[in-house]
Amino acid sequence: MGRIFFIVGMCVVVISAAVGGGWLWLTRGFDAPGPLKSDVTLIIPKGSGTGSIANNLVSAGIIGDPLIFKLGHRFLSAPGPMRAGEYRFLAGMSAAGTIKLLQSGKTVVRKLTIAEGLSNAEIATLISRAQGLTGLTGPLPAEGGLLPETYHFSFGDRRSTLVARMRGAMTKLLGELWPKRAPNLPIKTPEAAMILASIVEKETGTAEERPRVAAVFHNRLRKNMRLQSDPTVVFGLTLGRAPLGRPISKADLKSETAFNTYVIKGLPPGPIANPGRAAIESVLRPAITDELYFVADGTGGHAFAKTLKQHQRNVVKWRKIEKARRKTSQ
Repeated sequence: MGRIFFIVGMCVVVISAAVGGGWLWLTRGFDAPGPLKSDVTLIIPKGSGTGSIANNLVSAGIIGDPLIFKLGHRFLSAPGPMRAGEYRFLAGMSAAGTIKLLQSGKTVVRKLTIAEGLSNAEIATLISRAQGLTGLTGPLPAEGGLLPETYHFSFGDRRSTLVARMRGAMTKLLGELWPKRAPNLPIKTPEAAMILASIVEKETGTAEERPRVAAVFHNRLRKNMRLQSDPTVVFGLTLGRAPLGRPISKADLKSETAFNTYVIKGLPPGPIANPGRAAIESVLRPAITDELYFVADGTGGHAFAKTLKQHQRNVVKWRKIEKARRKTSQ
């Protein structure tokens, strides 16, 4: 009988030692640095189970032992599922750290920058080419309804969702800025402000000039003068679908389109681009000036004038600069 108890006792000791050794192997391996030599980005597909996730991580060189990963997820990690998405794994990240990252859902943040002054068609092209987005853009709002700025998104987000965010951002911004407008402006609706802001956006990319350019257009509207903005001529010909691809001609200035402000009086029927915040602000709070004209000055900015005579002198200077540049380029 004593021999039997001895044998049973030895078995218990052996089993306990084996269990203890296995547990030590698991805990050490779970927290040990992984084999990854440098940071890497990996996409975990939706619907992936623990086994397929482990296999993907091994293939990417992020973890070395899929068994430690699976057992660690079951017995050692905090409760909670591992989430699909695009993740950035750091060099030497342990199996424990890898699981914690996947449970956190802190996926890689991608970004798409939309420059001010782009048309709906140009923005739609950028969104359609953005890697990591899925689906179609869906219906776009009217021209001028998308706010240009940098948008962040995660892999797998829908293009239509991003368009909705851009549309909502523009609506929110205009609702915020319109009540803060200067008094006695010649524009009486938020829609008119957007139209004029789109023209200002296309006329100058120089931040400090925007309020001054806006003031010129306000002054012309008050005097019932035509705006005579070249970008409106271009939009009338292309509708924002593609660049004109050539200089504006004298015939273009006479083109009978609804947007050509050399032909029509007042504002065109809609925006000619998507203006940014600064352009909208400049239209709602323009500079205080009685200037009525501006023309390029050859430095990237514009020369402003209060009278037609002054403006004509500025135009002559600009023509000379244009002529010299053409000779240089030949």
